[in-house]
Amino acid sequence: MASDLFGNHTPAYEPLASRLRPQRLEHYIGQEHVIGPGTPLRKSLDAGQLHSVIFWGPPGVGKTTLARLIAQYVDAAFLALSAVMSGVKEIREAVQRAQQYRATGRKTVLFIDEVHRFNKSQQDAFLPYVEDGTFIFVGATTENPSFELNNALLSRAQVYVLKSLSAEQLQQILQQGIAQLDPAPRASAEALQMIADVADGDARRALNMLEFALQLSGEDDELSVAVVKELLGNQARRFDKGGEAFYDQISALHKSVRGSDPDAALYWFARMLDGGCDPLYIARRVVRMASEDIGNADPRALTLCVNAWDVQERLGSPEGELAIAQAVTYLACAPKSNAVYKAFNKVRAMIASQPSYEVPLHLRNAPTKLMKQLDYGAEYRYAHDEPDAFAAGENYFPPELKDTQLYEPVNRGLESKIRQKLEHLQQLNQQSTQQRYPLSDAGEGE
Repeated sequence: MASDLFGNHTPAYEPLASRLRPQRLEHYIGQEHVIGPGTPLRKSLDAGQLHSVIFWGPPGVGKTTLARLIAQYVDAAFLALSAVMSGVKEIREAVQRAQQYRATGRKTVLFIDEVHRFNKSQQDAFLPYVEDGTFIFVGATTENPSFELNNALLSRAQVYVLKSLSAEQLQQILQQGIAQLDPAPRASAEALQMIADVADGDARRALNMLEFALQLSGEDDELSVAVVKELLGNQARRFDKGGEAFYDQISALHKSVRGSDPDAALYWFARMLDGGCDPLYIARRVVRMASEDIGNADPRALTLCVNAWDVQERLGSPEGELAIAQAVTYLACAPKSNAVYKAFNKVRAMIASQPSYEVPLHLRNAPTKLMKQLDYGAEYRYAHDEPDAFAAGENYFPPELKDTQLYEPVNRGLESKIRQKLEHLQQLNQQSTQQRYPLSDAGEGE
């Protein structure tokens, strides 16, 4: 209870999204690929063997709710910290409480929201207690765990990727929420559909909009489309012409660029602006297109896109939007290559499936006398001292991966010249190998 200036007690305000949080796992909507029947996580829960996990996904997709529900499902105490608000003191207090629960034989789920906000040292502080079972660690993050979390923490927790909710799932959440209100208000299906569309996969945003819409409707018998339109203002415009969700439009923009159609690319760019999309979001995606679909066929494309992003940040609209339009049309007209994109995906998959090979001695740095005695950097060939600044026959991979080829330039744009050069260097490598190991040597041994 809260008190006003005169000491009168009034009920504390709790947002609708918090009040309508599901209390049982079977009422949880979405993320069937993570928590649905037969999934690894669900099997673990059914066996009472919850392991440390990290939920990675955009805002409002149910990360916190799922953490609470799985703790309840395995009858574990639930402790929650926010990395934004908590420090060493709060971490220590949570550990102490978990140890108290453990002494009574009860499990503890320690939930860390926005876990990527903790620095590396703070993340390391959890490791001993995860190891000895003091608590089951559950982290939630909107950022890529591979870049934001310690490898030591990642190795002890299973990462589950949560997806944006579909418009149908959001409408189901809205209907389920309305049914829990007392008295339950009436709402037209069209009004709820409009909220679900504009919420863009975010359940919290959808429920917040529902709460505001119900307040606007006042004593009306039914929440109507007119009230929702009043609430949304221009946000509703992007759905007036056919109902396309914004992620469909960014997909259409990307595919138009990839398909070398500047007119269609401009159309979808303008459609997204007209629908209220943040130009900075489009600018970020355009930078992605430059690397994924143009790459080294025209390296100027990436620079132009970064410059357009910078113009939008510095000057705003309309100057920034025009710069992004220039970048979009340039990408559509530029020669295309996904060679870098394919090579990057290939090497990530390769690294994930193979051991962590040691760096060869000749490639290691040798800043100390001991390292030099251990042959760090020995026999390294300084390329600038070699003909044409190329050490023919040198291997820069771990020995186990010698001669691996990942990057295969296409025969378009600047990448055609890169392809020619790499083929020439490959020939020099082969000639160097033949000079060191001539075929005649093999014949003499037969």
